[in-house]
Amino acid sequence: MASEDSWKEKYLRELEEAEHREKQWESERNLLERMLVRTSLASEGQRPELDELLGRLREDIRKKQINLQHWRELQDQIDRQITLLDEQAGPQAVSPTPEPQAPAEGVDLADTTQRLRIARRIGQLLGQLLQQASLEPAAEAEARELQQTLLTSNDWEVLREGLNRVADLVIAAITRSQREFEAFLKRLDERLQALREHFAQQSDAQTGRQDATATLDREIRAELDKVGDDIRASEDIQALKQSVSQRLEFIGSALERFRTSESEREKLLANQLEAMQEKVAAMEAHSEQMQAQVREERQRALTDLLTQLPNREAWQERLSFEYNRWLRYRHPLTVAVLDVDLFKRINDSYGHKAGDRVLQLVAREMSTRLRSTDFIARFGGEEFVVLLPETPTDEARKVLDSLREHVSGLPFHFSGEPVSITFSAGLTGFQDDDTEESVFDRADRALYRAKDEGRNRVSVL
Repeated sequence: MASEDSWKEKYLRELEEAEHREKQWESERNLLERMLVRTSLASEGQRPELDELLGRLREDIRKKQINLQHWRELQDQIDRQITLLDEQAGPQAVSPTPEPQAPAEGVDLADTTQRLRIARRIGQLLGQLLQQASLEPAAEAEARELQQTLLTSNDWEVLREGLNRVADLVIAAITRSQREFEAFLKRLDERLQALREHFAQQSDAQTGRQDATATLDREIRAELDKVGDDIRASEDIQALKQSVSQRLEFIGSALERFRTSESEREKLLANQLEAMQEKVAAMEAHSEQMQAQVREERQRALTDLLTQLPNREAWQERLSFEYNRWLRYRHPLTVAVLDVDLFKRINDSYGHKAGDRVLQLVAREMSTRLRSTDFIARFGGEEFVVLLPETPTDEARKVLDSLREHVSGLPFHFSGEPVSITFSAGLTGFQDDDTEESVFDRADRALYRAKDEGRNRVSVL
């Protein structure tokens, strides 16, 4: 019987693990599909033939029609279109940066251009890092020089060395923060040790006071006993007076010694108490300073450097909070996923600086026009996410449509040229049996549909 129970437990355990692997595989597959769709959307605008192939790819994913043979043929056709793009790539594809030096023989010009773009982008990110992180003066000077190199140099060997140094600077920033925290812990330990010593002195003083009191009590009792003995044994009144007087003088001297000792002890304790109060005040002030610094560092960790919106980590925290509140109260809660349309084309045409300004502009308008109770975050790249508590999907759609129309009408210019900015959005509300992942996936699918239907629109699932 025990063997049968063991077999059943093993079977159920294997079944549970298989279900877990299947769920994990499904989650990974959904993630890969989303990445594939986003990559295909970002790649549009290069060639009409390529756009048509990428559209077919997204349509298959949306309809869950994945035929391996068909996809192999589709991949071959996409590869041919990409090859044609590589053959047509030339200096005109370069974003507005200084003209690169002629590449060495055998080096692809398109590859060199891409390297320069990466270096320029990292130079911009390094500048944002310097605004947020604290470095040693020498390291900060080196970072400023390195940033200038990444933004202006066309020599790939110099840029490659600079990119290697970026990692060292990031490590230096982390190391400095770690050293500062270790120094704080050391100072805190020293102050705690001082407090422990003070309490030990207080304990010793209390023990000394008790010992002194007991000694005084013994001396007085001893002298009083002697007085009693003298009274009982004395036959001469004069001698008795003299004996009692001597005993009283001794008792008086003992009391005076006790008062003197207590006065010195109290003075010492008062000085120690004053010193301890000063140390406690210093600890409180430093603790408040460190708490403020920790709060500031945490705020930085949850904030996107470019847009100053909450970042992906902050989004996950808030989504979990709102989801748990929804489970309890079941009030309407809508999730929106927004994506700037043809963002890659803006970057390619006007450079990453223009792309950054577009993201900042969209972030600013979202922060200004949405409610303070709505939560907005930059999810990554040109994608934003929004939580709208106490808002049904039909009302949320009106809000997002109004925001979309406002953004599309903004007069944005770069290098004297007008730039059209639009975004697509997918909306969905929390439903029974939803999880944090399932509702986000549904909003993501709604975004794909808005993109497939022509962009600059809001779709609801």
